[in-house]
Amino acid sequence: LYEGLWMSCAMQSTGQIQCKVYDSLLKLEGSLQATRALMVAAILLGLVGLFVAVTGMKCMKCMEDDQVKKMRMAVFGGVIFIVSGLAALVATSWYGNRVARAFYDPFTPVNTRFEFGSALFIGWAAASLAILGGAFLCCSCPRRETSYPPTRGYPKNAPSTGKDYV
Repeated sequence: LYEGLWMSCAMQSTGQIQCKVYDSLLKLEGSLQATRALMVAAILLGLVGLFVAVTGMKCMKCMEDDQVKKMRMAVFGGVIFIVSGLAALVATSWYGNRVARAFYDPFTPVNTRFEFGSALFIGWAAASLAILGGAFLCCSCPRRETSYPPTRGYPKNAPSTGKDYV
């Protein structure tokens, strides 16, 4: 038996897998509905973050006249990626917690105990990569001017005209 956010599947002894989409959204548990909503939000935020971050890349011609705004767009895209990764991390961890609690529940029948599937591990890896990528984009933040006085170099010597010495 396999159970996910969008459908449940059963594998027969012959190797054939039969999947069934959940009948009604209203029949689902509240935690499953919230997990679905978080995953959809994470996907949509990831797409928005991708478009915003691409706008802020140095190789794009968009907004090339103002480099500070361009860098701020990249940082803003990084923040959106971090929020997207956190939403995906919360959703996958919440669903993993649900699976673990049901597995250790003594009232759950033995033949309906689920274990962690590959989708959970992929979700955790994707969330980690989105957070890491967003953090890298946030590191491209423009540096602020410091309050230190500017360093003074040595004055440049004017070219000699030959009349400076006696």
